Amino acid sequence: MRPKRSEGLKMSTSIIELRNVDKSFGPIDVLHQISLKVSAGEVLCLLGDNGAGKSTLIKTLAGVHKPTRGQILLDGKAVSFERPLDAQEKGIATVHQFGGTFPLMSIGRSFFVGVEPTKGWGPFKVFDRKKANDIAVKAVQDFGITRITDGDRLVGGLSGGERQSLAIARAVHLGARVLILDEPTAALGVKQAAHVLRIVNEAKRRGLAVIFITHQVMHAMAVGDHFAVLIRGAIAADFRKGDKTREEITDLMAGGETMADLEAQLENYMETHEGNPPPTTP
Repeated sequence: MRPKRSEGLKMSTSIIELRNVDKSFGPIDVLHQISLKVSAGEVLCLLGDNGAGKSTLIKTLAGVHKPTRGQILLDGKAVSFERPLDAQEKGIATVHQFGGTFPLMSIGRSFFVGVEPTKGWGPFKVFDRKKANDIAVKAVQDFGITRITDGDRLVGGLSGGERQSLAIARAVHLGARVLILDEPTAALGVKQAAHVLRIVNEAKRRGLAVIFITHQVMHAMAVGDHFAVLIRGAIAADFRKGDKTREEITDLMAGGETMADLEAQLENYMETHEGNPPPTTP
């Protein structure tokens, strides 16, 4: 039996922590005094309705945005990410809603895109399809998705839940220590969502720190150890499993819809102004 890596790790220093993180774009404050921490073998469920600020927080954790104020810490030490690759190299992996997989690629090729195993020497190196297929199929099956047996199968033929599972298994295989899951069950049916929730529990069992972003309270309650409700860019509640009922959590989230237009306007502005935020008004 595989040992449970999470045992004995939960009481250690948090793998990732945010301390008083603010994020502003010009004169517009989007995140306010965000303080959160996640330990090994723990699932933090970040709850919030559309427009609560979840997108900006994810991008800040993933190295897309730098905090305006505050700190991000890994293993108790402050870090600064200049680009997403910096976060990835530190073991922070983000899996977005549609999985980050490639529907026209095979499972094996999609699993290793950008880090392809090769065989041969020098100019004669070629993609090692068999090795990639064997590793990808085993990695997904180890997460309990036993229906995937052929690494040559196209990703586009998988269900939504299987694609999410493939993306999560890939991130773990490539060395993720912090797994950020952005609404992984939002577009899935009941059976497919259940597959993904099992994958989340397996990642937790392996000792990863998991940040599970969702607006679906029942899915959060199925896997979460620690919960934070984000409203208008600020933490409205921070509590442990069992502290609040489903109805209490839903009520807390009810006021979190007002930032949706703001985030959309900011993204549109930056896309048309070479990534620059709106100017500060004197």
